[in-house]
Amino acid sequence: METLLELLTRLKTGKCDIDEALEKINAYPAEDMEDACIDHQRALRTGRPEVIYGASKSSDQLITIGSSLLQKNDVLLMTRVDEDKAAAVREKLPQLSYHHKAGILCANPRPVEDAKCLGTIVVVCAGTSDIPVAEEARVTAASLGHPVEKLYDVGVAGLHRLLAKQPLLATASVIIVVAGMEGALPSVVGGLVSAPVIGVPTSIGYGANLGGFSALLGMLNSCAPGLAVVNIDNGFGAACMATAINAVRVAVE
Repeated sequence: METLLELLTRLKTGKCDIDEALEKINAYPAEDMEDACIDHQRALRTGRPEVIYGASKSSDQLITIGSSLLQKNDVLLMTRVDEDKAAAVREKLPQLSYHHKAGILCANPRPVEDAKCLGTIVVVCAGTSDIPVAEEARVTAASLGHPVEKLYDVGVAGLHRLLAKQPLLATASVIIVVAGMEGALPSVVGGLVSAPVIGVPTSIGYGANLGGFSALLGMLNSCAPGLAVVNIDNGFGAACMATAINAVRVAVE
């Protein structure tokens, strides 16, 4: 995406004229549509672009909003998109790739080699049933240009599986831990590493799991220091927090 700073630099150096600059600025700070108001400056303010939550939007709405965001040439993410809706969107926007496990449509992922990061984000999940939420976190972080490793199905019912991967955990600058049932895995990981840990409770579990509330409360009551917790099934939110922690702050000259 061409930021305002880049645009003003081009104007100052004569690489674009006033009319071209005005045309590009026209959509700032937001673009009004019938069903949406697109925040085109979000990446400039926060380092992360506006992301489309797809679960409650129609395919037509996703196509309209996505078409506008694609014009900015920055990473485009649509989360919580099922396969039928994804197919309808890709008929009109074939440049989007669909990650079916994550339920994410993506275009223009940021190259990892261009990233200014502290290190690698490791995404851990307790069981195979937790993978969709873990994949939402992994795909989001990777699309934003951060190096990501994954470690799946290493829950506390077979703790040796996690302990065998301690060398990988030790390389992480941030760890996202996804778990349902009783939500114990983030506490265990938090007791093994010095990196910050982000716990993601999932709605996976039997009746007393209460749709993820048991896992959420278990993580919130953890005695492991350095553990923060996001909302139930919120892999996207965990990835945004992890990338914020992992990003190297660069001063604008």
